[in-house]
Amino acid sequence: MAELPVRAPRALLPLLPVLLGVLLPPAGSRGPPGPEQLLVLTVATEATDGYERFLRSAKRFNYSVQTLGLGQAWRGGDVAHTVGGGQKVRWLKSAMAPLRTRQDLLVLFVDSYDVVFAGGPRELLEQFWGAGGGGGGVGVLFSAEGFCWPQEELAASYPPPPAGGKAFLNSGGFLGFAPAVWRLVERWRFRDDDDDQLFYTRLYLNPHIRDELGLALDHHSRIFQNLNGALDEVVLKFQPGGVRVRNVVTDSLPMVIHGNGPTKLQLNYLGNYVPSGWSYEGGCGDCDLDLRPLEGVPEAELPRVLLGVFLEQPTPFVGRFLQRLLLLDYPPARLRLFLHCGVPQLLSQVTALWPRLLRHFASAQLVGPQEGLGGDAARDMGMSLCRRDPQCQHYLSLDGDVTLSHPGTLRALLRQNRKVLAPLLSRPGQLWSNFWGALSPDGYYARSQDYVDIVQGKRRGVWNVPYISHAYLVSGAALRGPLGDGAVFTRPDTDPDMAFCRHARQRGLFLHVTNREEFGHLLVTSGYNSSRRHPDLWELPRNPRDWEDKYLHQNYSRIFQENLYQEPCPDVYQFPFFSEEFCQELLDEVEDYGKWSQDHHEGGAQAVALGLLGLEPVWLGALRRFLTPVTRKFFPGYQPKGRAVLSDVIRYGPRPSAPPTPARGPAATISLSLSLSPPQGGGWHFPRYNCGVPAPPPGWALLHPGRLTHPRHLLSTPGGTHHVLLTLLDP
Repeated sequence: MAELPVRAPRALLPLLPVLLGVLLPPAGSRGPPGPEQLLVLTVATEATDGYERFLRSAKRFNYSVQTLGLGQAWRGGDVAHTVGGGQKVRWLKSAMAPLRTRQDLLVLFVDSYDVVFAGGPRELLEQFWGAGGGGGGVGVLFSAEGFCWPQEELAASYPPPPAGGKAFLNSGGFLGFAPAVWRLVERWRFRDDDDDQLFYTRLYLNPHIRDELGLALDHHSRIFQNLNGALDEVVLKFQPGGVRVRNVVTDSLPMVIHGNGPTKLQLNYLGNYVPSGWSYEGGCGDCDLDLRPLEGVPEAELPRVLLGVFLEQPTPFVGRFLQRLLLLDYPPARLRLFLHCGVPQLLSQVTALWPRLLRHFASAQLVGPQEGLGGDAARDMGMSLCRRDPQCQHYLSLDGDVTLSHPGTLRALLRQNRKVLAPLLSRPGQLWSNFWGALSPDGYYARSQDYVDIVQGKRRGVWNVPYISHAYLVSGAALRGPLGDGAVFTRPDTDPDMAFCRHARQRGLFLHVTNREEFGHLLVTSGYNSSRRHPDLWELPRNPRDWEDKYLHQNYSRIFQENLYQEPCPDVYQFPFFSEEFCQELLDEVEDYGKWSQDHHEGGAQAVALGLLGLEPVWLGALRRFLTPVTRKFFPGYQPKGRAVLSDVIRYGPRPSAPPTPARGPAATISLSLSLSPPQGGGWHFPRYNCGVPAPPPGWALLHPGRLTHPRHLLSTPGGTHHVLLTLLDP
């Protein structure tokens, strides 16, 4: 880049007052010009998500914007990583040529991809006027920052800033009178890939040019806020009219927010609020932007969606996960399925349901572990299936550890009409979720300002974030556009989800997450032992919601809502407790163990203690969780302590006729017997009341006080063997 002169010719010095009189409005001006005298110029070669966000913010605050370079080739270098950007000055020079004599016109030049407006033009012009723009000597006001870029050695040449102010020029935003802006840019004689900020910096550092053109810096961020190096200075100020970005160091409310340097992602975060005037009490105004109405649309006209499902690690409740795919509130004829199962232990559950999945979807493809396909390659394969199919309009990716309990999730995501959108999912009771609010300098997780409020649902909306995972919808336009044709998930230095998100960010594709509705949650997969026959039985401590969904009886709530229970004998209650699936899986585990004993049980009944299977802590946890409300209903004032003197699966069958003998075993406050197999006779007899209770169906329980008041004995099963889970509680 050619060197600029460091000193103006001496012959011009006497003419400076005359020149300023031409460049600036007369000192007697009444006040700041109106918004109709402001023109916003920006540069964008592509209509990226950042550019569209910029335009939305401009529209929100009623700015008139003219874009330079749209649809043209960019030859200004890789400004995200090195010097460049001179092409912007060349385009601005061409645009200013016909405006160079307009003394009544103010020109605001800003970048677009990493800029949002946070205030209106009238406020902006008032701040400019107060900074000396109305005859006070300021012809062009540049934004300021704390870094001297791109040549640090020029820092010593800068005039000292006022107290608390930023010293160095940033060319991402400046505001000035049209004649002064013209006199600035008409000096450009350099290449497109030369550095625009260095060009403006050298002009500013020349004291004669600085005085001649009235160049100044917005030291205290009254108008321009550069985020690079200043994130700690910026907070969101919630107020009745909306939200403003506030610089707490200078106590200013800047109107042009520039996410320069590595802070573009933080700008994405701030951009969730600023363009829409998000109200702390009132919700997110930007949420309804460009909504796609789906109500009333004929099924045959709904978008076609490819559903990509990935089972890449040992995961509990896979059967329930696959069954929920059949319950999605969307026409199956408009859905196709691609399923990759990379875990051999899960394949049996997949193949058990595969015939139903095959019948349900318009088409379905299964890739099993025998194919040896890695998780990253499988995800690339699924996404490419949609990319290559011109009829595929959206791609919904789901991981197996997602509990998508909201059947209308797909419709809700489609309505938001974003290129990439994830439903917010988190682990119940934890802050672990499927998105990051911010990134650290090395590209990993950093907690954003209100990440906790978003995860906990205290603030609801649609959020622009740097990282999503587990579940997300991608539009076909994004697949065939910014994401490109190559591998998206495969990178040697990171995992598939981080590779996908980095790929999207590098191409200017915004990632969004929405918490406008409750969509479901994430499973905890650590500690899952898939080597067991039915490992889901052990998952209550880690995944209580899903354990309850699978194993609690479907009519359990009717005990309280409709008094669904029986009292066949005094203080003896029967009620639906656990599912038949629970009963069968528990019996399978007991039979696999196979070591039956006859200790403590009458009439030749055999038993296996739950402690021998490692299931007693899970069972007692289930009783504390689900039996306690039942005991409160049947025995007011009694609170189970959750201690058991015995928890055995017992089996008994037909035996010779003999006088009934009382059941042996330790005493307890209450006894619970859960029927595990279909009754073929059998049950209990309470001699004190001369009352017999036939064995209930599987999943129903018998609850009664202990043997002090309710001694009992087993009834014979002439039709076969009966299995019961017997627990003696609170000795």
